[in-house]
Amino acid sequence: MRKNGNSHSGRVFSDRRWILPFFASLLVLITLLLSAVFGLFSSPNGGDPLPFDVIPFTRSEDSSGYFVESDLNRSFDTTGFSKMESPRLAYLISGTKGDSQRMMRVLQAVYHPRNQYILHLDLEAPPRERLDLTLSVKADQTFREVENVRVMAQSNLVTYKGPTMIACTLQAIAILLKESSEWDWFINLSASDYPLVTQDDLLHVFSNLSRNLNFIEHTQIAGWKLNQRGKSIIIDPGLYLSKKADIAWTTQRRSLPTSFKLFTGSAWVMLTRSFLEYCIWGWDNLPRTILMYYTNFISSPEGYFHTVVCNTEEFRNTAISHDLHYIAWDTPPKQHPLSLSMKDFDKMVKSGAPFARKFAKEDPVLDKIDKELLGRKNRFAPGAWCIGSSDGEADPCSLRGNDSVFRSGPGAERLQVLLQQLLSEDFRSKQCPSKR
Repeated sequence: MRKNGNSHSGRVFSDRRWILPFFASLLVLITLLLSAVFGLFSSPNGGDPLPFDVIPFTRSEDSSGYFVESDLNRSFDTTGFSKMESPRLAYLISGTKGDSQRMMRVLQAVYHPRNQYILHLDLEAPPRERLDLTLSVKADQTFREVENVRVMAQSNLVTYKGPTMIACTLQAIAILLKESSEWDWFINLSASDYPLVTQDDLLHVFSNLSRNLNFIEHTQIAGWKLNQRGKSIIIDPGLYLSKKADIAWTTQRRSLPTSFKLFTGSAWVMLTRSFLEYCIWGWDNLPRTILMYYTNFISSPEGYFHTVVCNTEEFRNTAISHDLHYIAWDTPPKQHPLSLSMKDFDKMVKSGAPFARKFAKEDPVLDKIDKELLGRKNRFAPGAWCIGSSDGEADPCSLRGNDSVFRSGPGAERLQVLLQQLLSEDFRSKQCPSKR
């Protein structure tokens, strides 16, 4: 019996016919896993599949270097100005039902051929509106030629004060990192935002700025706010429902985290590529640990990036506590900012901020901003890259020139004054406190 058993065992392990099917199955499994990881544009469950033809970006370089700490560490010197070529910006412009035309207006006001743009109209908007937005982008000759504007084919349900906004933002960032290697800062705007300076002004000023500075208004949560916000648990219906609903509160409470401090601030940011690479592809688990914590945190868009940057040694000194927006609040401030109008125009200009929010649909002050601050008469706020004729009603941006040449104006001077204040030692000394 022992001999027969050994003989049978030998036949099983000497029979190599199982090898080919095994490796074929393994190859199929790996293919499916890779498809799941990189399938960024598939429609979500319960969503309406749309026939979006997405405008492609240029493919990025090999991403194998993203995990090398030494390469990232070399970019953390914030003491000097960058000597590289002129910067490029990446924008996420988001909106909801009824916002498609406002999003196009914001896009045209901040457009520049050097930049990258992603538009996200959330799942609350009807399929027809999302399709119209895509067709509007496809119909623009400049967008077709430059290929730097993309409408996200996957529409996410975004709940106010919930983590779905962070999920949508991280998805847009992942797409930008995957598809384009040529941008330095990421800026998120909504349909109710509007620029106060031209892109030539903005790019000119940031050409002389370190590429390692993150503009993110932040403050550490302490006292009664720490217990109220840190221990509460919320559920975002947008994570599992197909229709928008307000967040739900649970009766359970949780302990405060001990491995990181909690920070809060503005949801509107201007973040560096190196910091966002760390958030997406970081070599340690801190960004993912904090992301899981903020899944059940009230107003997580006002805390996730803030908590990551202030708890990471490599980036703590890069945080500048300003969101680069002019925002008007009640006294005492409430949850929502005041809508800006003509009476706020002078204050907006004097602030030096490159952006402002929030604006009502088609408010007359937007036309005043176009005329007096942006010089916008046609599709785009003109810059040095617009070399066509401007006679009559002709669009000078219909003919493109060198996009690395900027024609700065008064907006650049105002922004430069603001940045000098933000980069002063007195202001920066109040940034992320030292790690305990």
